[in-house]
Amino acid sequence: MRLILVRHGQTQWNVERRFQGGNSDIELNELGRRQARAVGEAMKAEKIDAIYSSPLSRARDTAQQIAQHHDMRVTLEPDFTEIDGGDLEGSPFGQLPEEHPAFWKQWREGTGSISCPGGESLDDVMERAWAALRRIRDRHPEDTVVVVCHTFTVIALFLKALDMAPGLFRRLRLEVGSLTEIDLK
Repeated sequence: MRLILVRHGQTQWNVERRFQGGNSDIELNELGRRQARAVGEAMKAEKIDAIYSSPLSRARDTAQQIAQHHDMRVTLEPDFTEIDGGDLEGSPFGQLPEEHPAFWKQWREGTGSISCPGGESLDDVMERAWAALRRIRDRHPEDTVVVVCHTFTVIALFLKALDMAPGLFRRLRLEVGSLTEIDLK
């Protein structure tokens, strides 16, 4: 299966550098809507067999911009939702070191297995997102599949596909409206 992972377009919380997890259904801002349209245009000539998306509006709206060029429907997959940030949802990143110092230290230096206070770990995201991807691969073994989701979901799938340790997430940067392609044979 040829997998194209797409990170949604920009939201206001991206601009404000707030923790935007799976419990924050923040819509695309104007730039994010333009980015989603640009992703749709860029993928217009791609042969796409299926499009899946996180049910959060920022991902769903980005996926719709791709689907409209292919006369396809988007299948919502809850297991592609962003990491559950728990108590961190909506918090400015700059305040996390002082408000959650033990978590922040482990998040910045640990293995990637620490859970957000009241939420999930990257390991949790990797497990649920990979299970969904296995189900999709069973349905589309030779197809090109687009999955529109979120930063930590894309990173978790990327690390799992390459059999890399979750703690390496810190070395990866993923821009809004970006595409990551993986050949899963």
